Amino acid sequence: MTKVRSWTSSDFRPSAELLGKNGVLEEQRSLRLKKRETEVYVGNLPLGISEEEIRYLLKDFSPLHVHKVQSGCKCFAFVDLGSVQKVALVIQELNGKPFHNKKLYVNSNRSSPKRTPGVAARPQELQVLERPSGQGFAKITACTQLIPKAAGDSQETEKPRTTFFAVPMEMRGSFLVLLLRECFRDLNWLATICNTGGEVGLLVTSIVPQTPFFWAMHITETLHQNMQLLFSSLAEAEEQQPYLPDSAVRRGTRCLAEYHLGEYGKAWNRCWVVDRVDTWAVVMFIDFGQSATIPVQSLRSLDSDDFWTIPPLTQPFMLEKGILSSYQVIHHILKGKITGALNLESHILKFDEFK
Repeated sequence: MTKVRSWTSSDFRPSAELLGKNGVLEEQRSLRLKKRETEVYVGNLPLGISEEEIRYLLKDFSPLHVHKVQSGCKCFAFVDLGSVQKVALVIQELNGKPFHNKKLYVNSNRSSPKRTPGVAARPQELQVLERPSGQGFAKITACTQLIPKAAGDSQETEKPRTTFFAVPMEMRGSFLVLLLRECFRDLNWLATICNTGGEVGLLVTSIVPQTPFFWAMHITETLHQNMQLLFSSLAEAEEQQPYLPDSAVRRGTRCLAEYHLGEYGKAWNRCWVVDRVDTWAVVMFIDFGQSATIPVQSLRSLDSDDFWTIPPLTQPFMLEKGILSSYQVIHHILKGKITGALNLESHILKFDEFK
């Protein structure tokens, strides 16, 4: 097992700086929780809608910040309205209303579970377990909750409530092996992934909401060096790399595209074309673990092996306990320890976050 030295928050700062605004990426856990209460989730949005159009849709509520997410055939957004009162008003006003021949789904972005009346203690969270499905995919049993009986209740404790999570398609070995083989000529680094263990810091780059799965960068000295080398070379190459001709954009194409970092701006990143629909391409951003639908004409050529020698900066993880329900955790650091890997998907590491 890889030996990991003890660390402090200062150890993570160099890697965080490469993504941070004005050179700083601060951990704002308390602010994040407060902001979550003033955010509203707007779902079932039409593909291709801009953040400006979403802002106009909610103009009567003076939105402060709009974070649009488009993945495959789904498009939704998280909008910060600045107050809990506005969140309640926009849900009442827009939830279920037609918009571009679709019915909007608008809800609050709060993730704290409701307490059962008469129960003072928090539900007990048990260890995450793995169970294989009939199709051979790993299913995850997470957040099994034992609800204690209320005082004076003569009935026995309710049966455990179990939630099953299928491993997301983009994290399954069958998909990743195909992607990695077509992108990277040398895959020797793959064998070292399952040997990672001990205390770590993870810079979250993408999550699968309402599940325990997420993509993150394992913060090490090597990662910091690779980030500097890769991002600087891609920034220099951007102006020199030609746009791909329409006929060259198809499944399996290695290319270069702009990745949106939310409030931190944009960055050019390596990507792989998963599919194409007319003038749109579904791509997987290799170093962020994020898929997106972008215009075909915006893709630049990046087929030289010189750009594909550095391994992907991010890799898939799964929380041992709980789920990730808010996009606010993205670009923030989680501290904890690696406890092992999934049996059926050994490239996915289990992560136990320190509270």
